[in-house]
Amino acid sequence: MSEIREPLYYAKASVETMMRKFEAADLPPKGRFHYHQGVFLSGVYKTYEACKDERYFQYMKDWVDSCIDEKGEIRQMDKGQLDDIQPGILLFPLLDRTGDEKYKKVLDALMELIRHFPRNREGGFWHKTTCAEQMWLDGLYMGGPIAAEYGARFHQPEFLDITVEQALLMEKKTRDEKTGLWYHAWDSIKQKEWADPVTGLSPEFWGRSIGWVPVAVLDDLDFLPETHPQFGEMQRLVKDLLTAVCKYQSEQGRWYQVVDKGGQEGNWLETSCSSLFVAAICKAVRKGILPESYMSYARKGYEGVIRSLNWDGEDLLVGDVCIGTGVGDYKHYCDRPTSVNDLHGVGAFLIMCAEMQKSW
Repeated sequence: MSEIREPLYYAKASVETMMRKFEAADLPPKGRFHYHQGVFLSGVYKTYEACKDERYFQYMKDWVDSCIDEKGEIRQMDKGQLDDIQPGILLFPLLDRTGDEKYKKVLDALMELIRHFPRNREGGFWHKTTCAEQMWLDGLYMGGPIAAEYGARFHQPEFLDITVEQALLMEKKTRDEKTGLWYHAWDSIKQKEWADPVTGLSPEFWGRSIGWVPVAVLDDLDFLPETHPQFGEMQRLVKDLLTAVCKYQSEQGRWYQVVDKGGQEGNWLETSCSSLFVAAICKAVRKGILPESYMSYARKGYEGVIRSLNWDGEDLLVGDVCIGTGVGDYKHYCDRPTSVNDLHGVGAFLIMCAEMQKSW
């Protein structure tokens, strides 16, 4: 691939590829209200916003409607994990477009889950009930932006406060002073096999988990009023983390699966984390959180991702994407299988393209 084209070109090719492969209702895991589809369709919606192809909006709507019954109840979800709250972010544009109160009813129910979600002794959300007492970085994306938008739209500031509280607690518990990077997870009771017996921290800086953090907090900041007492702290969090991340960008442009160990045996360049980092850098520069000079990292990362893509006829193939991953040691992350056109990866890729397009 020689010439690098505008981001919207690749985004549309990717969406078209996935629409040919899956009817909306068949997106995996089929029938379940889950973040795999939610992340991907968030990217589809951002692509729709950029090009106004109504087929993309309808595709998103068709999936959501396949998951919700006429009474405004979700047919299948796991109420004990933050991952299954994330797709609720798609309900806001559907409510705006249609005025159908079933979407508001679902949002209200999801916010009740957040209000009463299990917490550890310091107030942090468990990632899921099967991971009791554990906070994972991923959770900030799964529950944060939806709560922030709901709180702002419907004048319920408690949800804005929850969003801020979770982000700042996660930083306090997982940020490494030496590198500025954040560890993947923290076990508040220090009992998991991966948990440091003193700190409760997992041992590695996993790329995609870190990538969710600035993407989520920047989305939170879209709805957090500048008068909020922690507005400046949330901006600082983003700036500090992205400044640290940029130090670990590879010469090729992408970032490594284990971010700080590029070049070590077994480590590899991973596309979804790279896409999230590029998206976050673009948005942070646009918001004035990072200086314009940081766009050089974004452009280099974007080009690295684009040069890693492949084509199969008309189909665009987004590869080198780590499959869904729990917490573990260095070998655990390096040994994770990769996938092509996995919904995590395509979603992150589309989010990158949407943000990069605004700066093109």
